Amino acid sequence: MGLDSIPVAGEPARGRPGPFLPPGHLIAGFDAGQTHTRCRLAWVGADGRRQQLAEGEGGGVSHLAAPDGPQLFMVALTVSLAAARADLRLRAEEGSAGVAALPLAAAAIGASGIEHGSAVQQQGLALAADALGLPPARLAVTGDERTALGGAFPQGPGILVISGTGCIALGRDGAGRTHRCGGWGWLLDGAGSAMDLGRDGLALSVQMADGRLSETPLRARLWQALGAEDAQAVKAAVVDPGFGPAGFARLAPLLDQLATSGDPHAQRILARSAEALALLVGGVAEALGLDDPPVCAVGGAVTHLAELRQGFAEQLALRLPAARLLPPAGDACDGALALAAERLRDWG
Repeated sequence: MGLDSIPVAGEPARGRPGPFLPPGHLIAGFDAGQTHTRCRLAWVGADGRRQQLAEGEGGGVSHLAAPDGPQLFMVALTVSLAAARADLRLRAEEGSAGVAALPLAAAAIGASGIEHGSAVQQQGLALAADALGLPPARLAVTGDERTALGGAFPQGPGILVISGTGCIALGRDGAGRTHRCGGWGWLLDGAGSAMDLGRDGLALSVQMADGRLSETPLRARLWQALGAEDAQAVKAAVVDPGFGPAGFARLAPLLDQLATSGDPHAQRILARSAEALALLVGGVAEALGLDDPPVCAVGGAVTHLAELRQGFAEQLALRLPAARLLPPAGDACDGALALAAERLRDWG
């Protein structure tokens, strides 16, 4: 759903806040992933309708239990919010630029690594309250898979699979029950993610380097992307504190290109990841008793990597023939804005 998709009575130009916004409040929805964080600002009128105003981006987050987790989380929120306010100032017409400086009335954050109902969720709520200057009653903090599910399926049942730096599937049945498969973190369960593609590719490259596998263009392409001329440089790159899952994920597009060009090792890696994504969806469907669910696949990996996207569609058709692969109604920021609007109604 785009920034100009929600009409508001009296809106002078689609996607641009006019000088006479109806009475209401400024809210924010955040999608905080491991690679980057998006903040989307919206205006909620007295009638409850939302006009999306602007968007900004900040850095990624890590699990809050990680040493730098809390700091990364707070910086991601404040930087992406500041960028969204700057975008709003650029978009605003003369006479309405002041809306960019208005305080937030409510906000919701969907963040990677936040388990619903956990102590980490409460920690995230406290950190968000400090970062955004809002009381906890006007905030919602949950896993990014839940805001993405809410954006993809605003009503009714469905299964969402996210394949980005990490991967997870979450579904909801007609009674509102939910079930999750995956999302255990990159050290435990990354099959189907961009991180896993890059890591598996590098693992094969070192086997080529020592003679266990026949050489293909895969090794040279990946090592060149790392700026590594020898094995020692490869080992040093992956243990650098700044590398982590995002460092592996940045190699995924190269694996997809190599698979498209016919590299057999890259093709096997992409095929395994595609199968893993279909298995996530199948696990959710079985747990919720969904025989013919609508399925949305989102995230940078499955959206932008053609071999992975096609392989997933083929595996899903084999394992869950009645499933319907559909585009999402909206994205994770849409789902977060819906949660923020709920907090606004509760507060009001």
